[in-house]
Amino acid sequence: MRSFYSFYADAAKIALQSIFAHKLRTFLTLIGIIIGVASVVVVGASISGLNSYVVTQISKVLGVNHFMIARMAHVGSRTEEEWEAMNRRNKRLDWDDFDWLQAQCTSCKEVGAQANSQIDPKHEGQELFGTQLAGVTANMGEIEDKTIVEGRFILDHEVENSSYVCVIGYELREKFFEGVDPIGKHLKIQGVPMKIVGVEEKRGSMFGQSLDNHVYIPLTTFGKMFGRRQSLQLHGKAQSREQFLATIEEARIAMRNRHKLKGDEEDDFGLVNVEQVNNQIDELTGAIAGVVIPITFISLLVGGIVVMNMMLFSVTERTFEIGLRKAVGAKGKHILMQFLIESSLLSAFGGLLGLVLAAGIASLINVTTPVPMTITLPYIIASLAVSGGIGMIFGIYPAIKASRMDPILALTKN
Repeated sequence: MRSFYSFYADAAKIALQSIFAHKLRTFLTLIGIIIGVASVVVVGASISGLNSYVVTQISKVLGVNHFMIARMAHVGSRTEEEWEAMNRRNKRLDWDDFDWLQAQCTSCKEVGAQANSQIDPKHEGQELFGTQLAGVTANMGEIEDKTIVEGRFILDHEVENSSYVCVIGYELREKFFEGVDPIGKHLKIQGVPMKIVGVEEKRGSMFGQSLDNHVYIPLTTFGKMFGRRQSLQLHGKAQSREQFLATIEEARIAMRNRHKLKGDEEDDFGLVNVEQVNNQIDELTGAIAGVVIPITFISLLVGGIVVMNMMLFSVTERTFEIGLRKAVGAKGKHILMQFLIESSLLSAFGGLLGLVLAAGIASLINVTTPVPMTITLPYIIASLAVSGGIGMIFGIYPAIKASRMDPILALTKN
């Protein structure tokens, strides 16, 4: 047993001596492995980080345990014909639908409503384009888990009385009220002065779209300004994550009953929930990973071929050493293992350098973008195992060639 461990220790020692004896040649040989491992690790961490980032941003926008019923729901891949059929079939949701859902969804913690428009607000000579205006019920702050950093959200009595108040997004606060307290100030919306009662926290952007360029006003005030025939979005919140699916189904059945749908008739409304969106994000990032990661493995394959070429050169270069070791009693299997250990260590060393490079790239991405990049233990183990495995696979042929070398011919070639 001792001689067994001694052999492998000596083999590893010889392999390391050979690697460090030709540092530049080793580094040039390992470039393919280094880039390949770094690519795989960075791509994997990027996809995982992108998934986490998008889910976090969606949770900021939609809140948790939240679902929405609207005339059209832009979730899932649909054909043009399906969209046209939905457009013909689906009905506008009105205040009666809102009242009905409030009464019928007994498991809903909250039921709210929202109507949307787009405006270009102006204030003291400055203008902001593409601002989303949302008329909301007072409980939308709780339904979507909004965080108000200054002031407060809209109150029930302000909705009941159609008050001219608003809560602004952080982009409006920075554009129109930089350096001053906006609470109590007025902002004109469609020519109507609205008293600012709150500012929502800064949420950043997602896919280039600002999440802070918006204004909330009472839903009834919105109705007075734009008419009550605007189609509503109905929003619900479940009591808990465990009750989420049951609550959604209760709301769906309630709306089907309201619209007198029977049997296998399709819903004439769209339904969106946070879990559904998150699942689609998982599918999207999984599809991206399925395409991109195999491509990055090509560089590992190229790196493996380069390692095999170097090991073949090493066998030729060390012909006399191989012949001498065989002459003093080394068996073919010992020579075979010697070169397999050397090629595996060589590639594993490349994997380690690739991991260091990946860590540097990940740190740079963390600093320059909002996407979180984390290289976890599975990535570390996988990178070293894959790189070492590639070294062993591509080192087999040179090792076999070395093990089958005739010692007499090897000694006479020196």
